[in-house]
Amino acid sequence: MTRVHQLTYGPFGENTYIIVDQENNALVIDPGMYYPEENARIFEYLNAQQIKPTRLILTHAHLDHVFGVNWFHTHHNLTPELHRAEKVVYDSAQAVAMQYGLRMEPLVSPKVGLVEGEVIAFGGATFKILFAPGHSPGSVCFYNEKEKYVIGGDVLFQGSIGRTDLPGGDFDTLIRSIRTQLFTLPDEVIVYSGHGPVTTIGQEKISNPFLHD
Repeated sequence: MTRVHQLTYGPFGENTYIIVDQENNALVIDPGMYYPEENARIFEYLNAQQIKPTRLILTHAHLDHVFGVNWFHTHHNLTPELHRAEKVVYDSAQAVAMQYGLRMEPLVSPKVGLVEGEVIAFGGATFKILFAPGHSPGSVCFYNEKEKYVIGGDVLFQGSIGRTDLPGGDFDTLIRSIRTQLFTLPDEVIVYSGHGPVTTIGQEKISNPFLHD
């Protein structure tokens, strides 16, 4: 069994996920630490829990989801992995940060290695890569079928969906992604979103106003 640690960071309240196996190895998803005190907090958190980060993967590469990639590269020698369609977003993150008046150092070169339909094996668990564009061109979700949860990035939120007004976003594409990639999962599957509280597939089928015809 894996343990999911949800940590919220940065000026946009982004959810960073640390998925830990029984030997305390960790899969890091979307590190969003921006402020120096947040770097200090995650350093202390990992040490206190004796967590050993071993791999760094991204649901997508908007700036709030990549603020912390350099920290994990420097401290744990991890290279961020993303979908090929998301490379252009990753490469523009520093320029976008400047538009928001935020400071960001040049990001470490990523590995373009996440492929839809493939499976990430980690700590006895498996995560299927679901391709779910619309919020950004290369958005992916990571689905743990056995333990019935999905790390969804900014595709689907409790009562909402990801923005589609950013470069590479498209509303119809996002709705199609949710219907074909997420709403085909069992109702009891927990959705860990990139912002806000957890939800379930079943709850969003019933109550999400963006998904009602």
